[in-house]
Amino acid sequence: MKILVTGAAGFIGFHLCEKLVKENHEVIGLDNINDYYSQDLKLARLKELGIKSKESNKFNSKCLSTIYPNFSFFRMNLEDRDSLPELFKKENFDIVCNLAAQAGVRYSLENPEAYIDSNLVGFANIIECCRNHHIKHLIYASSSSVYGQNKKIPFSTDDRVDEPISLYAATKRSNEIMAYTYSHLYKLPTTGLRFFTVYGPWGRPDMAMFLFADAITNGKVLKVFNEGNLERDFTFVDDIVNGVMAVVNRVPSEKDSKYNLFNIGNSKPINLLNFIKEIEDQLGLSAEKQLMPMQPGDVDKTWADSKPLMENFDYQPSIEIKEGVQKYLQWFKMYYNS
Repeated sequence: MKILVTGAAGFIGFHLCEKLVKENHEVIGLDNINDYYSQDLKLARLKELGIKSKESNKFNSKCLSTIYPNFSFFRMNLEDRDSLPELFKKENFDIVCNLAAQAGVRYSLENPEAYIDSNLVGFANIIECCRNHHIKHLIYASSSSVYGQNKKIPFSTDDRVDEPISLYAATKRSNEIMAYTYSHLYKLPTTGLRFFTVYGPWGRPDMAMFLFADAITNGKVLKVFNEGNLERDFTFVDDIVNGVMAVVNRVPSEKDSKYNLFNIGNSKPINLLNFIKEIEDQLGLSAEKQLMPMQPGDVDKTWADSKPLMENFDYQPSIEIKEGVQKYLQWFKMYYNS
């Protein structure tokens, strides 16, 4: 199939593109390569996909991979209402995987406009292009953050999610509602996937895994929020990508529901201090921890009920924390020369 992946220079988008091209799909990646975090990391991911840095700098120009003949890349903003429809018209995609978004719960407290532009305006442009160009299936990234301070565990897609406690969460919930409307009005098949605390090689430097590994490796004070009384459903990126692939490879039929929403997680929450200890053990180092109060927009616990995805798509996470941390640290030491 011919597949558009937005957020292709991002953490999960990069891994998904790599998997798709290796399974012989024709893939076009799209990303605006913004400076929310290191552009060098984003360009290094694209280099792994055969996209040269100099060529990727130009907006709205097609870059061909030097490694994969079935991969190409466009630098483009989702909110570009002229270029995005032109891309859809020219390329004639079968499926769209929308992983592009302004990420980060804490950053949404400082720069709300970035979330409105990318996560709301950008998503509206994507879904409108999908409608106008008869896309067979729109798959998009949502987030466990939509559950807010939900006390019922594990989190189920049947739970109420109308009290988001961060703007990031609010934009992700808005995406789900917009997708429902388009599925209802225009019969556009959409599937939202609520990601739970993804970690792994090529992860973002604002994510917990990097912050912990960097602090422990370099002897920095490690800030531990809510005094360590947090639990997260840490999910290795390969398990996430395999789940997305299962959804990609089954195009909805006329009889299938047009609107679908699933949790995608490891379904095994881990105490934050235990997660840090696993990193310490594998590095052979101890962290100096500073216990901090809870941060605004954060939640106590995440735990995915992924049974519906398992039952419908044979999704089965297989990477345990010990193996996942080991794989991450191997990449971390290589990339950062630690």
